[in-house]
Amino acid sequence: MKSRLTLSYRNKELPPFSCEFGERRHVIDLPLIAWLTLIWVLLWSTLSWANVITGVVVSVAVCLAFPLPKVDLGLRLHPWGILCLVTYLLYDMYTSGIRVTRQIFDRQAHEAAVIGIPLRCRSDLMLAATAVAVSNVPGGSVVEVRRATATVFMHVLDADSPAALDAARRSVWRMEELTVRAFGTREEIARVGQPPPDTPRSGPERGSA
Repeated sequence: MKSRLTLSYRNKELPPFSCEFGERRHVIDLPLIAWLTLIWVLLWSTLSWANVITGVVVSVAVCLAFPLPKVDLGLRLHPWGILCLVTYLLYDMYTSGIRVTRQIFDRQAHEAAVIGIPLRCRSDLMLAATAVAVSNVPGGSVVEVRRATATVFMHVLDADSPAALDAARRSVWRMEELTVRAFGTREEIARVGQPPPDTPRSGPERGSA
């Protein structure tokens, strides 16, 4: 006898964090139910079991009456990968902050540049997540993401030497790998396990900093 309730981890065809129930196999998005329940409780301005249960019932009824199409955003949660990403991000923010502070108080002028860095991931979600993670680190900010070629254009403060530019590229590729290993699909994880793509031979656009 087939179970009337199936969670997404038992049925890989279901979207992540969802469940399927009933003879007609209705699909319910659990994060959406939680979000609608939270809105319901906030509307009543009182946190009680009655409001929570009522909110869940109303949320399920709304989702059944107005079902959304099945869309897989390509988001997966890997606890170990998330821990590695957060640890590296905090460490990179700390060390980069010290390096930028030294550049501010250094009397020597430094050259800035905008460089294009091709990435290995291809999904829009992973491109956006990588760009956000890179922009949170002092010393470099993403000014453009070119979806067609999976390329991010980053403004770096230290472009005095080719070694500094290579270090910036390696940092972005490292952040990309950690981000995908934290939230990517198996296909994306396998893709970032490959060597980084060749960088274009054209020189970066430079400026004074």
